[in-house]
Amino acid sequence: MTRFERLFGHTKPLIGMIHLAPLPDYPQSPGMSRVIERALVDLQSLEAAGFDGVLVENEYDQPHRVVASPATVSAMIEVTRAVVHASTRLVIGCEILLNDPIASLDVAQASGAGFIRTDYFVDRMSRPEFGEFAIDPDGLLEHRKRLGCEHVLVMADIQVKYARMLTARPLSDSAREACGKGADAIVVTGTASGDAPCIADIVAAKAGAVDGGATTPVVVGSGLDRQNAGRLLAAADGAIVGTALMRGGSVDPGAALDIVVAARGDACV
Repeated sequence: MTRFERLFGHTKPLIGMIHLAPLPDYPQSPGMSRVIERALVDLQSLEAAGFDGVLVENEYDQPHRVVASPATVSAMIEVTRAVVHASTRLVIGCEILLNDPIASLDVAQASGAGFIRTDYFVDRMSRPEFGEFAIDPDGLLEHRKRLGCEHVLVMADIQVKYARMLTARPLSDSAREACGKGADAIVVTGTASGDAPCIADIVAAKAGAVDGGATTPVVVGSGLDRQNAGRLLAAADGAIVGTALMRGGSVDPGAALDIVVAARGDACV
């Protein structure tokens, strides 16, 4: 059994997104009380629907920063800790956008979260508005060890949406390197939020995600909805779901339930 399977205690876990309202170091923030209140309502909707985990993300801190400010880290610790304490059974994770996995680990360690997601782990990639992203998988895992939180899983994207590969290579090669560098799960996306990866990409990632006979789980990171849930989960080892859940930036309880029913059937709800 992998660390991923032990953490979630479910084959093919469903992880729902909580897209936080803007945090206080952004002028459009409603304030921390309101940010936390909205996050806890979303948590309740995901728990009631039958999700297995939650990923807390500062989606509406826009424009995104490449590296988090101290104020962002502090606010993320506060809201993630509130979600962890309020959860009755879900595994809670966190990600600080746009590319600060070190800060995400700091938040996880301080809040009691069980995993982080990082969009950039082993692939050299860039975006026009940000340039090339810094990647340091060895440094990230060393930081995890220094913090004493090696139990916190790292879910790592490969060839992630929106960004351009600077050195083209097969998806299986990216998965193989991510596996070898210690990713606890590998995340495969389409080209944009709400765009699902093709089955061939999931299969290619799974073919590469083998190191020394151990297979790292491959998770769908974008575009899963009630129409394609069964097909994608037949190939993948779990999914992170965001766009299909959201109505006006918050989790819609009916949409969340529809996803679980599509993935598992009425008897599993």
